[in-house]
Amino acid sequence: MVRNPQFEGQTKGRLGNSEVRPAVEGIITQQLTDYLENLKNQDVAQAIVAKAIKAAQVREAARKTRDNARKANQLETAPLVGKLSACRGKRAEDNELFIVEGDSAGGSAKQGRDSRYQAILPLRGKPLNAEKKRLDQVLSNEEFRSLITALGTSIDENFNLANLKYHKVIILSDADQDGAHIRAILLTFFFRYMKELVTGGHVYIGMPPLYKVQKGNKVMYAYDDKELQKCIKAAGKGYTLQRYKGLGEMNPEQLWATTMDPEQRKLMQVTIEDAALADRRITILMGDKVEPRRDYITEHADFNKPDHFEGPIREQEGGER
Repeated sequence: MVRNPQFEGQTKGRLGNSEVRPAVEGIITQQLTDYLENLKNQDVAQAIVAKAIKAAQVREAARKTRDNARKANQLETAPLVGKLSACRGKRAEDNELFIVEGDSAGGSAKQGRDSRYQAILPLRGKPLNAEKKRLDQVLSNEEFRSLITALGTSIDENFNLANLKYHKVIILSDADQDGAHIRAILLTFFFRYMKELVTGGHVYIGMPPLYKVQKGNKVMYAYDDKELQKCIKAAGKGYTLQRYKGLGEMNPEQLWATTMDPEQRKLMQVTIEDAALADRRITILMGDKVEPRRDYITEHADFNKPDHFEGPIREQEGGER
């Protein structure tokens, strides 16, 4: 019996006495425990547990969505001091962003570029494989944060192509295995979180030369072994040959002449021929499961040929050279 009961609200539908709550909770807890521990009521108990777990998962998903949206919005105004060397041009359709591998190549690219319309973003480390990470982990990666901020489009559901600051996004990595891996990681990120960037024709691969053939004042660059033989034949006797191990070995003038000058460079545009097939291939090649990737490589890889990707995401030669 409750002395001096105090009810809440105009309808008086709820008892407000604070001393009542512990007694009611104690009785309900004991009775509910006895009911749920009874073997006859296990179906009910399991249903309650499943509903509680689902509710917790929904709350956690909502929290992550809010956090990710907040992080993505913060990236739009995040400073890029010391990272991005922006261009002076204000017309996005004329501007280009070069994503380069490391500070060494970044330094040469910054000195060799045309700063009127070419911006440089060096990667100071290998980005995460976005296929194996959650969105919140992607947003926490420093390299991806810098890239998202530089492009200005945000990502995933908040992606807006109209805000793109550079209409040519050029991946410029070394012509070795590490460079190919970085390129694959960036393309996976673009496909998963900025697909319209690819379908809109904004993503390109820069093609640095592998060899420099020089005889006197005459300089020729070769992009593969077949082209090298042609250069050697054209040079004749008395030539010198340099094999580039990375972009950092090029001085600014060489990098401009071979890879950045629109009149001479060779670009490959990235396109998607079959989105569903591309999705499956990326899941196999960049995902967590080892066996499907090993089986695919065993079946399709030809190690006697130069690197070339024939698949639903294809690098196509541009008309700039």
